[in-house]
Amino acid sequence: SQLLGLKKLLLNVSTAVIHDVLITFSPTEGPSMLNTTEEGKAGKIHLPREIFQSLSSRIVHVVVTVLDIQQLGMFKEVKQAGQVLDNTVVGITVGNTSISGLRDPVQLTFTHSQLPRGVTPRCVFWDPSKGQAGGWRSSGCVTQPEDKKTVCSCDHLTFFTLLLNPALDDSTAQALMAVATAGCGVAMAFSIFTIAFCIFIRCRFRFEETLRINLGLHMNLVGSLFLLNLAFLLNSGLSGRTQPGTCKALGGLTHYCLLCCFTWTALEGCQLYLLFIKVLGVYIHHYLAKLCLLGWGLPVLVVGVAGVLGSYGEYSIQTTDHQVIAHLCWITSKHLLLHYITNCGYFSLIFLFNMSLFGVVTQKSCSLQGTGAVQGGRKPWKVALVAAGLFCLLGATWALAFLTYGISSAPVLYLFTILNSLQGIFIFIWLVILYYPKTKETTGSLSHIIRHDKNTTVSQ
Repeated sequence: SQLLGLKKLLLNVSTAVIHDVLITFSPTEGPSMLNTTEEGKAGKIHLPREIFQSLSSRIVHVVVTVLDIQQLGMFKEVKQAGQVLDNTVVGITVGNTSISGLRDPVQLTFTHSQLPRGVTPRCVFWDPSKGQAGGWRSSGCVTQPEDKKTVCSCDHLTFFTLLLNPALDDSTAQALMAVATAGCGVAMAFSIFTIAFCIFIRCRFRFEETLRINLGLHMNLVGSLFLLNLAFLLNSGLSGRTQPGTCKALGGLTHYCLLCCFTWTALEGCQLYLLFIKVLGVYIHHYLAKLCLLGWGLPVLVVGVAGVLGSYGEYSIQTTDHQVIAHLCWITSKHLLLHYITNCGYFSLIFLFNMSLFGVVTQKSCSLQGTGAVQGGRKPWKVALVAAGLFCLLGATWALAFLTYGISSAPVLYLFTILNSLQGIFIFIWLVILYYPKTKETTGSLSHIIRHDKNTTVSQ
């Protein structure tokens, strides 16, 4: 049977003495009774006593079967997206009856090495009724990923395995890279248009100081987006063909541009706070210059420390079978904690702050629209455009990055890539419509809102 990739363990278990059963299994050694000295080196099966309490026989057979499906040619699903861990399937039967609906579930612990980034493990069982030839299902099973092992808790007995679902395959990665490259080119062009437009209206029209500061903020944010798109194009074009030192510099540049983009997004939120919550009594000498020092200077400190620690280098995106589908100059796999802190953690704080402000400003704008406190009577489509523009300025499209993990991440990846590529276009259209004066009175991005309690008009 070992030549066929099939290994079995047959146990006679007495139901008179109710107890849990612990079994180990390995693709190379097959199943055996658990040896506590070797625990952790192989997979583990925990059969709860509930299974044996429901059986009337005094002695029952417990059969554990370990199959190498690569040798047997079995359990092949049509258009299977994931890969079976070690090509191993484990079958469990107790007695001659079908067992399901367990309150205390059966637990299978699959051991494995550190999974590649972007790979999601999923506990599944074989359902012969799925499709024409059968397929994998996960109903009734709970997946609990841990460090170098995954625990599957299922409420029935059948043939189980751990399916590794890559977030990206080769074709998806190539398609996303093509979309991102084209989108970055378009975004860079519109970023230049936006900066030129902001300079033109600042020089051509006499805006109040608040509007001039806002335009300066918008220009810096769009400038950081331009640099980020440029760094990505350089990264995707040169990575894999550069010297280690050049790749480190390119990785640091990309990280710097990303942090600048996040920082200017946070500063847009701070300006929104000063305008619509603080409102009066706020004057800071050389305000825009100080914002520039913070927006462009703070990321320098972070990237400098990361560079001293040697955090940048070649980073490879791999499939579950360790095939490289993309090279990037980025934070190396050994320093992923830096990525989680400086990118994920930093943006999470900014996103929570900005979305809270977005909710407050939207609620205030809607309430003032209803009471007629807004001068000029904005049209509904323009109000919607204001909200969409604020959504982009405050970095909401970046939040999609948190949804790009798991088996359904490919559509979200496409959406994330497209929306962020079009962010420059959205901001350009938003600024042109809302900032270009059509009358002798200037208009702001959120129009003029009258605060009745202080008879003060505020504009973004």
